Amino acid sequence: MDKWLSDWGVTLGVGALILFMIFIVWDLARSSNAGRFGTIILYIGLALGIFGFLIKVIITYLLERAGV
Repeated sequence: MDKWLSDWGVTLGVGALILFMIFIVWDLARSSNAGRFGTIILYIGLALGIFGFLIKVIITYLLERAGV
């Protein structure tokens, strides 16, 4: 049960953190007058981090399923 709780806790915690970071990037873009291009660049940087986390989850799942 400990592993299940920690796995889901990390996944949900990081998910909540990602939602908070979306708000932070939106507020940063708005308060700094980044414009459309600057806002897109900020969100691309955030999206790359989110994509990296999702890839880690997928690779971990596949390795556990393969028994490695």
